[in-house]
Amino acid sequence: MSHFRKFGAAVPQQAVQKNFMAMDGAIEAFEPKTVLFLGDLFHSHLNNEWNLFETWVKSKSVNFILVAGNHDIISPLKYENLGVEIVPELLLDNFLLTHHPEERENYFNFSGHIHPAIRLNGPGRQSVRLPCFYKTKIQMVLPAFGEFTGSYAMEPLEDCEVFALLGDAVLPVPIKISKRKKRRY
Repeated sequence: MSHFRKFGAAVPQQAVQKNFMAMDGAIEAFEPKTVLFLGDLFHSHLNNEWNLFETWVKSKSVNFILVAGNHDIISPLKYENLGVEIVPELLLDNFLLTHHPEERENYFNFSGHIHPAIRLNGPGRQSVRLPCFYKTKIQMVLPAFGEFTGSYAMEPLEDCEVFALLGDAVLPVPIKISKRKKRRY
């Protein structure tokens, strides 16, 4: 986020703290042995957020794995020195975890690059855009985990399921199928 402030984007410093607090809450609630990031953990070179991340990682008793994303430009040695493992992808049983969505035979893919959102329209001209989980038969595109992230409005396609995030709730979204394109993500 320092990266965006450096180039003139107004990003509140509290957003960084909210991200760490959200991760703390998730770790406390689920007690994982491993936390896996699906890429784009940092959008810049070393800055103050890296220092905060170092302190945060050192305070946790879990393993961390980063599936490298297209914006992960900080030296892998920095992550390794911190005990964060970096991998190009991860195979767990029949699951393929990647940054960019992929289709691979016999694997269900989880990816994080797209930051999906769904636009919901009301009976008038009102609409809302919500982050969502976007699921097809072969993959799940996960929403971004963070206070200050962009999103891409997904077009619901045949045989997909959409689960919108609204506050702390995850809600199934009844969808109308688009006949325009059949595209997988």
